[in-house]
Amino acid sequence: MPNNSSGAVISVEHISKSVTDSTGTLTILRDIDFSLAPRETVAIVGASGSGKSTLLSIIAGLDTPTQGTVRIAGQDLFALGEDQRAALRAQKLGFVFQSFQLMGNLTALENVMLPLELAGRKDARKAATEMLGRVGLAQRLGHYPKLLSGGEQQRVALARAFVVQPAVLLADEPTGSLDFATGETVMALMFELNREQGTTLVLVTHDRAIAARCDRRITIEAGQIAHS
Repeated sequence: MPNNSSGAVISVEHISKSVTDSTGTLTILRDIDFSLAPRETVAIVGASGSGKSTLLSIIAGLDTPTQGTVRIAGQDLFALGEDQRAALRAQKLGFVFQSFQLMGNLTALENVMLPLELAGRKDARKAATEMLGRVGLAQRLGHYPKLLSGGEQQRVALARAFVVQPAVLLADEPTGSLDFATGETVMALMFELNREQGTTLVLVTHDRAIAARCDRRITIEAGQIAHS
């Protein structure tokens, strides 16, 4: 898909990534180029080691490419300094990880309030409480992560990601730590929230059934797009 669409919320422009050590140079990604429209859902699929998680990190601005750039809502991520990229992430991006990435010393409510408080929102407690209710955790507000099941922790992570109403949600193997039934529940909730908020979803997965639920699938093989 050409990346010159003026309506694109994400433009990945000729991204390449190489790392060099004493043994030589390893190319992780080679000339990755695509764009995504608002509300589009895309699954990035491929074998372990194909480069899909590296690509997600570059889209997030957490890793830097060797060549190329990423634009989020027209803004060139890598023309920004570190602090500016962090500010853009806070405004535009939500994240869901396989390992949940919750703060263990914060309750479920405090975890979901955190991005709102960092953004200076005065209604952080109210908005976080409502979102936790939306994901079925109204009775777990005061629980710390260690007292929650894996599925409950991932629902807290979903609430934290969606509470800021991001333009883009990036999810890296979000059901990888969950059993099948719990994973199905979490994915149904993610797609439901995604539809409600009109978010663009970029999902890294090796699960074909999850990938099939997305509008598009981008297959990465040996660091290159094999199918899109």
